[in-house]
Amino acid sequence: MHRWSELFIPTLREAPADAEVASHKFLVRAGYIRQLAAGIYSYLFLGNRSFQKIMRIVREEMDRIGQEFYLPALHPRELWEISGRFSVMGETLFRLKDRKGAELCLGMTEEEVMTEIARKELRSYKQLPQIWYQIAPKFRDEPRPRSGLLRVRQFMMKDSYSFDIDAAGLDVSYRKHYDAYCRIFDRCGLKYMVVEADSGAMGGKESHEFMVRTPAGEDQIVSCDGCAYAANLEKAASRLESVVDLPSEGDGNPLLVHTPGQKTIEDVAKFLGVSPKNKIKTLALMADQTDASGKKKSRAIVVLMRGDHQLNEAKLNGAVATQTRPMEEADIESLFKSPAGYLGPLGIEWAKQLTDHDHPVLLVDKALEGRVNLIAGANQKDYHLKNLTPGKHFQPTAYADLRAVTAGEGCPSCGKPLRIDTAVEIGHIFKLGYRYSETMGARVLDKNGKEAMPIMGCYGIGIERILTAAVEQSNDENGFWLPASIAPFQVVVAPVNVKDESVKSAAEDIAKRLEATGLDVLLDDRDERPGVKFKDADLVGIPFRITVGKKVTEGTVEVVLRSTREVRDVTISGVVELVKELLGRADSGSV
Repeated sequence: MHRWSELFIPTLREAPADAEVASHKFLVRAGYIRQLAAGIYSYLFLGNRSFQKIMRIVREEMDRIGQEFYLPALHPRELWEISGRFSVMGETLFRLKDRKGAELCLGMTEEEVMTEIARKELRSYKQLPQIWYQIAPKFRDEPRPRSGLLRVRQFMMKDSYSFDIDAAGLDVSYRKHYDAYCRIFDRCGLKYMVVEADSGAMGGKESHEFMVRTPAGEDQIVSCDGCAYAANLEKAASRLESVVDLPSEGDGNPLLVHTPGQKTIEDVAKFLGVSPKNKIKTLALMADQTDASGKKKSRAIVVLMRGDHQLNEAKLNGAVATQTRPMEEADIESLFKSPAGYLGPLGIEWAKQLTDHDHPVLLVDKALEGRVNLIAGANQKDYHLKNLTPGKHFQPTAYADLRAVTAGEGCPSCGKPLRIDTAVEIGHIFKLGYRYSETMGARVLDKNGKEAMPIMGCYGIGIERILTAAVEQSNDENGFWLPASIAPFQVVVAPVNVKDESVKSAAEDIAKRLEATGLDVLLDDRDERPGVKFKDADLVGIPFRITVGKKVTEGTVEVVLRSTREVRDVTISGVVELVKELLGRADSGSV
């Protein structure tokens, strides 16, 4: 049994001045964490107990599908150079040198190390599939650490990697992780969503994020209350209402109109008396790419959007497989022969396919596909063109979904209005494909005796983020409460007066009987006023409190449910049975 008087639980009445989100405020106030430096935290007694419980749940579920490794945090630069990520990650990657001048980095993920092991050890398809995981510290040199444990420079992660002989095998490994993650987050008591996601710098094709809605989150998720559709804003699609096209004017060919000084979408639409939905927005961008011969060159990427829509940069980067930047004035003049504000797609020879590096790329958002008689810039100062129809008056390199979804648009699955919420990511799974197998030379012999590259998946869970998400979803002005499965203690027994022998002995007896049933029990045996004990109990995240007070002479104590503040009188003989019943209901989600 743990006694509060013997423990280090440094609770605070005030939150640190720099704490902005609930989890940061309460984890510091409850004595779970203390900051050592920007983005670097120490986990004290209560915090460590919660982390250990979370890691035990993660480990138990991962052991059902994989094998645990423990890998070094120090990585040689050469590994990251082979994969190409040493330069891609930029300043986010911690870099250092040893005494001999050898360059190293601190691991932020383990694709390179795991693939190096696979490259050296796996020889045959008979050794596949493999799922390897670890739970270990990771390091990222965040430019602006903030929000307590949500954006830090050192953090604990469960990261796992699958190796399969083919895509069908990867599908199985991916589903195993998907299901394991659902079991993990269910057992941790989180209210979460699984959303379609963008793979970003991790690479790969299919990707899902596990998200918890909270104002403290840095991601935005799009979801539908009418069906199961959910996606990260970077990946989300929607169903648009139909738009009435303008009638053609004149002979139906592009018609030059004078628009003196009218540069913006809104100004041109107002000047011509039309809706921005009938306008084309022209976005002029550049991308640095490598052509078929390996030569690096800059390439123009021009995007056409509906006038009232915004570009989703993640979708664009995925469509062209590279990042882009705005064109400079000289680039605009060179391509369009026009000042900005009057740009359009006519008069330029566009690439017929994305692999054509000799011509500029013209990507047209799918919202413009099938539209007619649109208005765009004429590539001439003070002039625009009417009667433009994509596919007739100009040929796009490709159509693509490039726009950012907005709240209220129709769900792509059922048509009901979509909602957009901020959320925190607690887990992310990726189908990496052959990216690391190919660059790092991992090969096995297939069943025909020929060399084949293993196909990979990558799967991560942020241990701290499970705790912070739990605090964010369950707190009030007095503190927070954690699911019993990850709380440092499930029950706190609080005698109101330890100098009263009957109260003290009853509290001791209750705590021992609860502990004998396998529960984690904290006995608050401090010689403090009841108000101090109750405030601390409310603050530190323990889901149930047993108050042992004057009613003990009647054989009665109080059981307090932290989440609802509900108080129940119960006989001392029946208290263990009630607490176990309440814990069972909490595990099933009915409390």
